[in-house]
Amino acid sequence: MKPSSLPVSKLRVAAVQMSFASDLEGNIEKISQVIGQAKKRRADVVLFPECATSGYNTDFASLKPTQIREALQTVGELAAKHRINLLIGSPLFSKRKLYNALIAFDRSGSPTHAYAKCQLTPADAAHFTPGNAVAYFHLDGIPVTAIICHERRYPELVRIPVMAGARIIFHPNAGLDSLSVSRSKHKGKDGMAVRAFENAVHYLFANSVGPQGDKLWSAGDSKIVDASGKTLALAGNNNEEIIVETLNLDQASRKYALDSLQHPRFLSQHWKKIVSDARKQAKKESAKLLSSLL
Repeated sequence: MKPSSLPVSKLRVAAVQMSFASDLEGNIEKISQVIGQAKKRRADVVLFPECATSGYNTDFASLKPTQIREALQTVGELAAKHRINLLIGSPLFSKRKLYNALIAFDRSGSPTHAYAKCQLTPADAAHFTPGNAVAYFHLDGIPVTAIICHERRYPELVRIPVMAGARIIFHPNAGLDSLSVSRSKHKGKDGMAVRAFENAVHYLFANSVGPQGDKLWSAGDSKIVDASGKTLALAGNNNEEIIVETLNLDQASRKYALDSLQHPRFLSQHWKKIVSDARKQAKKESAKLLSSLL
């Protein structure tokens, strides 16, 4: 299976490192300001952290579907205003269930894909329903994938969509640790470069930063890593930042994922069926999740 041609050869990407406000209105105001800044830096797509609309250390049980729907409607309007692709972490209600989701908005402001975190932490499981798909969607015609926070520990959530065609991994995060643990997470030594290298794709990581309440912290360290595993941009551990880089998509060859589709031969037919099923399930699950916004 050969890599497919892409509509563009380069994509300018931004990862937003933010401290969460105390409510949805405050977070949406921050998101609005940052999108304008990213647009001035000629970003094509902007990635925000996990639960960027609500904050992560929050009372999810108090959230109402109308609040989330209105917040995400505003995000869509901002995408349309700035003609930019947005990837926003947010709680998302669907059929009376709450998901920890990443929602993609295209340049027209339309929500085009939703992915729900499927590997939940114990804290997640107290509030969220696990998703039932890998992420596979397109930005400006470019196939991409996503994982959320804790899911960095599950390589199949990346490998399968890369086999399907994904050239970029988007990873929203919301760190929640004691201060001592947070301070130990320095200089991007967290295995993400390995995930980029072993799949030969680019990797964006957008984390929260600073105090999160209840004596918990987030380490920051948002980063952009290229397909060779080289860190192109790395944010600090203390402050809000926007990091922006231009990715050369020709370098995201997916070589090792493509090799795995061919050998060992006894696995090839199984992998190809899994990839086909994964594409279909990603589309089906996304449609279910987005139905609450349309």
